[in-house]
Amino acid sequence: MPAALSVRTPRRIATEPFTDAGAAVARLEEIYERNAHFLRDCFEAYANGEPLTTRVRATYPFVRVTTSTHARLDSRLSYGFIARPGAHETTVTRPDLFRGYLTEQIRLLIENHSVPVEIGESSEPIPVHFSYRRDVNIGAVLSGGAKSMLDQPLRDVFDTPDLAAMDDAIANGTLQLPPGSPEPLALFRAARIDYSLHRLYHYTGTDPEHFQNFVIFTNYQFYVDAFARLCQERVGSGQPGFEAFVAPGNVVMRNARLGGAKVGVGPERMPQMPAYHLVEPGYRGITLINIGTGPSNARTITDHVAVLRPHAWLMLGHCAGLSDTQKLGDYVLAHGYVREDHVLDQELPLWAPIPALAEMQVALEQAVSEITGLGGFELKRVMRTGTIASVDNRNWEIGDPAIIRRLSQSRAIALDMESAAIAANGFRFRVPYGTLLCVSDKPLHGEIKLAGMADEFYRQRVGQHLEIGLTALEKLKSQEWERLHSRKLRSFAEVAFQ
Repeated sequence: MPAALSVRTPRRIATEPFTDAGAAVARLEEIYERNAHFLRDCFEAYANGEPLTTRVRATYPFVRVTTSTHARLDSRLSYGFIARPGAHETTVTRPDLFRGYLTEQIRLLIENHSVPVEIGESSEPIPVHFSYRRDVNIGAVLSGGAKSMLDQPLRDVFDTPDLAAMDDAIANGTLQLPPGSPEPLALFRAARIDYSLHRLYHYTGTDPEHFQNFVIFTNYQFYVDAFARLCQERVGSGQPGFEAFVAPGNVVMRNARLGGAKVGVGPERMPQMPAYHLVEPGYRGITLINIGTGPSNARTITDHVAVLRPHAWLMLGHCAGLSDTQKLGDYVLAHGYVREDHVLDQELPLWAPIPALAEMQVALEQAVSEITGLGGFELKRVMRTGTIASVDNRNWEIGDPAIIRRLSQSRAIALDMESAAIAANGFRFRVPYGTLLCVSDKPLHGEIKLAGMADEFYRQRVGQHLEIGLTALEKLKSQEWERLHSRKLRSFAEVAFQ
């Protein structure tokens, strides 16, 4: 058996306390950038033929805060405080991307507990793949020599992604800590975040830097086309408040007020779930993602968007109306979900309720009223609030009759395939969520969606529906983040970070 290699690491930076959030984040960035650069240098030497006589390792920085009191804080808070005394810690990646978020979270901890935070180097290795912001094959500077790679397998020399350690045990409430270990400070540790950052580009065709804090998910290209036209008009005409419009391939169209330059080339083939971004300062803009059809896509994309810690996400799409009194084009505001999609049954048991969030419901109802010009009792002509059922069988109406009975018993008034997964993952990951659907067919009442009819319906309704969603998000932006992030989403033993 060959002897184990010794481990080569960068010089360790000592752990230090900080009482200034900006300085703490600067130290996080110093540690991360130094360590990631170290890994990239070593990997490129290895890939270009230089044999390595030691194993190479660098670790993520960490944030730690320790409190010793049960003193009660402002009970209105949903995040920004430690639930119980002791040490609480998390590892951090990409401080450049999360600078604003990290600064706010650390500032709240320092202010709410009157204690410093500690910044240092953790024991969690940075997988060499994640030291590059995109695919290692794109980011690395290689000369073509590969003999050392054949003689020394990558995993013998570098830390590689350990998917078994990148679970969601913290978010799921299933984490089992060894005695004496620090409690988690955030829902996601660094490697889990890095994994999702890389998957976001793969699925959406845009880098994580472009994602905004208010997200719309849709399941129809019509919404994408309408959103793209609207965004191009806004930045093309120089409307204030917007910086750019970004499309797949990282095609960036700058606001005319900022020069109006357009850079980037669209992809030869669209990604699986293309994303489009109306960029505002401080990530206050809107991202729209076409997730396609089905609960699996809905679960997949929200698993990854969640690490960006958005302030809200919203499902806008079409549904089957189940009530005889509904008309094609009516809106359905979800206040409950029947989860017949099964994609999150293991992570979030079916007995866990997915509550409606008052802030989201009010914003959506007000937006429908403003855009349609209807209010009070008259609003009921075009919108109904009720339960939405999401299924995993697109042909549910010709399947087992038992599902029709369950739909009736649940009082569901609409059916789709994605909304319940998006809401359930919002609940699981503590991201405020809402759903506003539009009735496009009524298969139980003989009004079946056919191609020509569907195209005409979409053209008539999509613009208004999208305008309602954008108006609702603008209303949410005007609220305090502490108010928007409902306490309904937080458990009784919760992490401190939003």
